[in-house]
Amino acid sequence: MQLEGKSAIVTGAASGLGAATARAFAVAGARVTLFDRDEERGSQLAREIGGCFAQVDVTDESSVAGGIAAARNFGAGALHVLVNCAGIATGERIAGRDGPHALETFRRTIDINLTGSFNTMRLASAEMAQNPGEERGVIVNTASIAAFDGQKGQAAYAASKGGIVGLTLPAARDLASLGIRVCAIAPGIFATPMMKGLPEDVQDSLAAEVTFPKRLGDPAEYAALARFIVECGYLNGEVIRLDGALRMR
Repeated sequence: MQLEGKSAIVTGAASGLGAATARAFAVAGARVTLFDRDEERGSQLAREIGGCFAQVDVTDESSVAGGIAAARNFGAGALHVLVNCAGIATGERIAGRDGPHALETFRRTIDINLTGSFNTMRLASAEMAQNPGEERGVIVNTASIAAFDGQKGQAAYAASKGGIVGLTLPAARDLASLGIRVCAIAPGIFATPMMKGLPEDVQDSLAAEVTFPKRLGDPAEYAALARFIVECGYLNGEVIRLDGALRMR
């Protein structure tokens, strides 16, 4: 599926991987609707790229439904692509000096990262199913290498991203009869605003762990892979690591 003239939603689009993807898709000629809770930054980016902004909470059914309606209107009555980048990263050990892992932290991480992705996917796929033709839509979810190599303090985050990995193949099988492909990207350590907020020496030490190239990932590289997945019609049901061969220990 070529992005030129297609209607696309990117969640978590106000910053980081989502913002890079929204920019790249707009350059490719897509009509991009940006979902995010940050109205100020999301609206500003939408204006910059000629897109549409919808203030959306991905965990809320009515909020996502309203955003999809906005995307359909902006996309000339259709929706073809969804890229789920909305998510949070949490750090907390299951049991530590301060007691057990807060249950609310675990629930919130799962709710945003996993349930939020599923919520947007289920509603967007129903919209895509109305498109004509053989290939009606493409969905790209965001996992993480933490799904495979989770570190100390990443129980909630790794579980949420492991859920994305486990969701990929059955989702692709469920939606195959509707002409919708589903893949996921598992990024490694990327130069997102959250990562850039760490001290320089910490960033350097993380980059040194990458096999090659020894640097943090560029969000534009994530966006390029998301575009490739959309445009490569035979790619389906797969989770692709994008990590410079990093294997966390």
